[in-house]
Amino acid sequence: MRDISMERVNETRENILNIIESPTLTHEQKLTNLAGQADSLMEVLDLPEGLDELLNAPIDRKCICDLSEGHAPMRPRYIIPDYAKFLKEGSSFLQLEPPTDLYEALNSLLIFYKHVPSVTNYPVYVGQLDELLEPFIDTVDEAQAKKLLKLFMTHIDRTVLDSFSHANIGPAATKAGRLLLEVESELENAVPNMSFKYDPDVTPDDFALKAIDCALHSAKPSFANHRMFRSELGENYVIASCYNGLLLGGGAYTLCRLILGNIAKRAKNIQDFKERELPYVLDIMARYMDERIRFEVEESGFFEHNFLAKEGFIHRDRFSGMYGLVGMAECVNLLLEKEGMTGRYGHDENANDLGVEIMEIINDFNARHENKYCEGTGGHFLLHAQVGLADDEHVTPGTRIPIGEEPAELIDQLNVLRRFHKYFVSGTGDLFPIDLTVHRNPEYVLDIIKGAFQMDLRYMSFYSSDSDVIRVTGYLVKRSEMEKLDSGVAVLQNTTGLGLGASKNGHILERKVR
Repeated sequence: MRDISMERVNETRENILNIIESPTLTHEQKLTNLAGQADSLMEVLDLPEGLDELLNAPIDRKCICDLSEGHAPMRPRYIIPDYAKFLKEGSSFLQLEPPTDLYEALNSLLIFYKHVPSVTNYPVYVGQLDELLEPFIDTVDEAQAKKLLKLFMTHIDRTVLDSFSHANIGPAATKAGRLLLEVESELENAVPNMSFKYDPDVTPDDFALKAIDCALHSAKPSFANHRMFRSELGENYVIASCYNGLLLGGGAYTLCRLILGNIAKRAKNIQDFKERELPYVLDIMARYMDERIRFEVEESGFFEHNFLAKEGFIHRDRFSGMYGLVGMAECVNLLLEKEGMTGRYGHDENANDLGVEIMEIINDFNARHENKYCEGTGGHFLLHAQVGLADDEHVTPGTRIPIGEEPAELIDQLNVLRRFHKYFVSGTGDLFPIDLTVHRNPEYVLDIIKGAFQMDLRYMSFYSSDSDVIRVTGYLVKRSEMEKLDSGVAVLQNTTGLGLGASKNGHILERKVR
């Protein structure tokens, strides 16, 4: 274990006192934040030389971010249990038999969720709910089924206090899926987040339109290109957390992110960035992730002792690492300025071409870097367009076009995005506030989805411009809850604070309405 400086100890003490005295944190939120402070003092990893100056620098110079995972990862960041196995076989650890009707199925799932850890301490995946519940849906009449589903989804919203929790629906139409969409449209809850796996060869238009209607009321579900994800990850993939494509029965050991704009600040010019600065940071972050993963597998004991692994609900060889990035727009624009060149990311071909060149360097590095514990993804990490943090300023999520700079025509924006979505197997996505008049013409949104997925866009989110529930980046919050928190009133869900920060620093309420 490495020595901890007194400066670091004193900083942690101050943070702990601030958490305890906070008037806007609930008891549950205080416990979560205090646990994170304790974890931050446990420096047990053999860290790569050079990491400190990239990881622990001021926010405007930080090049690598560990996304609050702490220095002693006692569990993987994202865990994706096989809930179908649980409903079929029950669990000896939880002392639950397989359910026989909808009452028992919903009750069993709610119990199971309490025992699924993650970096947020809440489950980041609550299952392919339509497929899980379809075998039980006719054990009661339809009115009773809808009432039970409404209670079930309300329970999740009030007890899973983080909207990085995620459910899946589709691509096939089911009675359970239809009822779930109706329920979510009526409830307008922020949790759980939800993805609709869309495939035009499988998904009937009326089912897709029901999902679009739900999205225009509750900012969910988002729409995932099922063909694309299936071709890369196979049939047994899920969308979890914000919009992460991961393997069922596995998950992600860790997620770190490159802050590309700050890496560009270190470079003299484009050539220096591509040949020296970027490769240097890529290597250090990869070796840092390797060490985190090694500790989780070899020393933490999680996979040997947790009931999820012991009973076969997860399998270690279905986990991978997520190699994230943010700030492509700022990176490209700054590098062009250093060369005295004109052009803005998202608008000019030379700028967009430079973005693709940078992605090719990152993709090539990842293809050459191997990690022996990422067997499920060929021994390589999965690239991820990270959604951003509440305190990010002048840092655009992933490879998105900055808010306020979106092209006037939607097709022009989609033509830029299509060049980047293919790289991010473990997640990327773009968001489109929709004008109120679209409520009268949801077919307009369906046509956009069909056309965009033919262009190999991976993931799209829509929400009504007047909706209380809004999509921040990869997660949801309520405007009304952000207003409460901003006035000093404690709110239920952790992610409301993230959304409030993003509204002030990231200007998420100023997106171009389509």
